[in-house]
Amino acid sequence: MQSEKVRWAKLSVVSNSILTILKIIVGMMTGSVSIVAEGAHSAVDLIASVITFVSVKVAGRKADERHHYGHGKVENLAGAIEGVLIFFAAGYIIFEALPKLRHNEGPEQLGWGVGVMALSSLVNLGVSQKLFSVAKKTDSPALAADAWHLRTDVYTSAGVLGGLVLIKLTGMPIFDPVLALIVACFIIKAAWDITMEGLSHMVDASLPDDEMKKVHDAIAAHGQDFVEFHELRARKSGSQRFIDLHLVVPQDMPMRMAHDICNMIEGQIEANLPNSSVLIHPEPCEKLDCKICGMVGATGCTEAEVAD
Repeated sequence: MQSEKVRWAKLSVVSNSILTILKIIVGMMTGSVSIVAEGAHSAVDLIASVITFVSVKVAGRKADERHHYGHGKVENLAGAIEGVLIFFAAGYIIFEALPKLRHNEGPEQLGWGVGVMALSSLVNLGVSQKLFSVAKKTDSPALAADAWHLRTDVYTSAGVLGGLVLIKLTGMPIFDPVLALIVACFIIKAAWDITMEGLSHMVDASLPDDEMKKVHDAIAAHGQDFVEFHELRARKSGSQRFIDLHLVVPQDMPMRMAHDICNMIEGQIEANLPNSSVLIHPEPCEKLDCKICGMVGATGCTEAEVAD
């Protein structure tokens, strides 16, 4: 999986390099601010792809003496940085579009612009689709952020393409800066989502509700073997999840049996959520209020507690 992540991250770098050069050249040739804006967007995507490539290589390193939990958070950091870079790209687009909006300046030689925008949409659609697939398979936040970068580029390139066609059909150059500003708004929304996703895991946010439900389901599957559980905590570092909890067992349960129950629950959680590291701390119940050792005479239990 690690080699597959690195391979597709490298492809993203290559494709973004080619598209960035093409868009900037064609944008300068045609005078289209929306194409130049798309070139700036692709340049930021290129930087993001390089960051992704480096982060997935670093995140794949094994835990060591200085990093006991591995290097997975490098991917979360990369996602947050990529989101911030997209904000800068949106700012540049707005900076370039506003003067053209005021002076009603339009692009020339639309044929080249239409061609490069169509090519960009098709290439990024294919690469982003594969990145989404690999990101889902490997649970890589960095690849997912890079895929969203490219998918955003698909939508914005399609928008610019539509604007160029409208200019050609209507002769109204105002469509060029207007479409550029719409592209900027779309990019800002994507940048916000990507940044927040990366930062949430940097500060050890809990797992999503659907994943926490899988954890609870795994524990409940062995509910007949323990009294109750508490102190359940879960966080994510890159593609790796770390989950720990306290499991309350009957006071007179042998240590070996308690250990085996913990192992079974850990295995069930890891089966429900791959790439999980689970740690369970067993502790004895303080009174007899459970369904397992419901009998007078259990260690530390009184008849009154049984009645309760």
